[in-house]
Amino acid sequence: PFFVNRGGLPVDEPTWERMWRHVGRIHPEGDRVAQRIRGAADLPKIPIPSVPVFQPSTPIPERLEAVQRYIRELQYNHTGTQFFEIKKSRPLTGLMDLAKEMTKEALPIKCLEAVILGIYLTNNMTTLDRFPISFKTHFSGNYFRHIVLGVNFGGRYGALGISRREELMYKAPVFRTLSELIFDFEEAYRRCWHTLKKVKLGHCVSHDPHSVEQIEWKRSILDLDKLSREDFRKELERHARDMRLKIGKGTGPPSPTKDRKKDVSSPQRGQASPHRRNSRGDRRPSGEKKPADSKAMPDLNGYQIRV
Repeated sequence: PFFVNRGGLPVDEPTWERMWRHVGRIHPEGDRVAQRIRGAADLPKIPIPSVPVFQPSTPIPERLEAVQRYIRELQYNHTGTQFFEIKKSRPLTGLMDLAKEMTKEALPIKCLEAVILGIYLTNNMTTLDRFPISFKTHFSGNYFRHIVLGVNFGGRYGALGISRREELMYKAPVFRTLSELIFDFEEAYRRCWHTLKKVKLGHCVSHDPHSVEQIEWKRSILDLDKLSREDFRKELERHARDMRLKIGKGTGPPSPTKDRKKDVSSPQRGQASPHRRNSRGDRRPSGEKKPADSKAMPDLNGYQIRV
């Protein structure tokens, strides 16, 4: 089995025990098979995928391709056993510790694990925005769920992830709008005879691996049965606009307005005060002194120089 002795790396005991219990349940001679494998000394070593390392000059699109190749090399987990327990309510720092464990054990993963791993491997790409995208589809009387990591670089959207289907994971960052990206996934599902029912969009994930905040997994929940095509597109673009606003307020450089209020508040008050007092002269004592215009002019010139 591909999960045994992967390059000789040790796997934590609880993970091993879960695997062997699963083998014992589904295989007619599961216990003996497990013991025979565990005691074998001549098993070939399975090559371990190397975690991608980038030069500072490596372009972001090339880094994303390398991250996706690494995720793909880990392979999709078809065993039916979840090797890594992921609780969405855990803080980001805990999930990043789990992602680090994934790189050490190099076991096959599923879509949610690929999202956490994608966040971990792109944390140093500070110009890249990352956000979760969840899909709910219907096929042959059953509902299916899938999740990928949406990315936005330079105003272009794409995705990282893993799936049984090639067209339902990696998307290069070439889509001009978020709606174009989601429509591409919808078309991919249609080719697999799945009908897209719901899309859940989260907000951008922090680049701080030690952050104690939780990932916002479902900021927008879009039910396609209740939305027209045009309304669906508008909701997607509204979410994209909200993400841009949040980034601008939370992680972007201080705005010029804030700088002016902080650095040159006195000249603004000095010039504006006479107008306010003139417009409310009946409310203020007539003997109130007004700042001289000669004093205001030098401050105004200084303000202009600083701007």
